[in-house]
Amino acid sequence: MEELINRIATNVGIDPALAEKAVGLIIGFLQKNAPEEHVGEMMNSMPGAAELAAAHAPEEGGGGLLGGLMGMMGAGGGVMALGQQLMSNGIDMGQIGSLSKEVFAYAQEKVGEDKMGAIVGSIPGLSQFV
Repeated sequence: MEELINRIATNVGIDPALAEKAVGLIIGFLQKNAPEEHVGEMMNSMPGAAELAAAHAPEEGGGGLLGGLMGMMGAGGGVMALGQQLMSNGIDMGQIGSLSKEVFAYAQEKVGEDKMGAIVGSIPGLSQFV
């Protein structure tokens, strides 16, 4: 995971500690929202991914006003909630796009285009960030 974190810090222009947190949030989001049959292989192909996701898992019930509204709608908020989590940590919209592209490119290098396509396709709205 260190390779990915350094790649993001350099290419997106954010602090490595923030890059680590962002990667943990994104991986955790995928782990929670994508079917296990697809995401399990990705997690196995990226040593340290599960630990990073667990270390940066958002607190249940958090997420501010938007997170609360999304929770009232009966969903975890999906991609919008993930975006809000990233922005609340100081990552702007432009950086979120670059960050997402880096994470998905790295994961695709590890697990292949077909598996990542299945993961992205299984989560509504995610394709706009890859």
